[in-house]
Amino acid sequence: MKLTSDNETLAENKVLILYILNKIDRSISNDELYQLVLSIEDMNYFYFQQFLLDLLENKYIETYQENEHCEQIYRLTTSGKKTLELTKDLIPGIVKLKIDSTIKGELKEIEEEVSIISEFTPQDDGGFMVTCKVVEHNKTIFEVSTFASSREHAKAISDNWKENAVDIYPKMIHLLF
Repeated sequence: MKLTSDNETLAENKVLILYILNKIDRSISNDELYQLVLSIEDMNYFYFQQFLLDLLENKYIETYQENEHCEQIYRLTTSGKKTLELTKDLIPGIVKLKIDSTIKGELKEIEEEVSIISEFTPQDDGGFMVTCKVVEHNKTIFEVSTFASSREHAKAISDNWKENAVDIYPKMIHLLF
């Protein structure tokens, strides 16, 4: 698909995003939404971002940040729901069926996948602050931060958390009680 393709294809992809947001009926991050879209339709990431910007500019979707550590979250607006009702016939029936049948499984898999988060940010003294989290339903239920003296050390901590949080998190909670 080229971004310069016909207007109907462009509109169909925007309506597809609206349809998915309406079906999941909850707020969702950019990465989660893109994963859902990819499970339904092969879409270039940059085109996807452009579609999101267009939907935001037209106020069909809105974005917000739950706290300073969370990424942008998207949700359908009232105007977006009205627009979807008028335009959902642009989506072929077979695509709607595919969305309806796969979205719950994909969403559950995405929720499990993103529940372990680790990020590191550079500090003024040349080191890095590493933050490791466990997130359930867009709420941080556990968070720990530590200092790393180098980018490599920060990446190692971050990677270790992502790979072993299932074992580390319960042990840390047990130690606290």
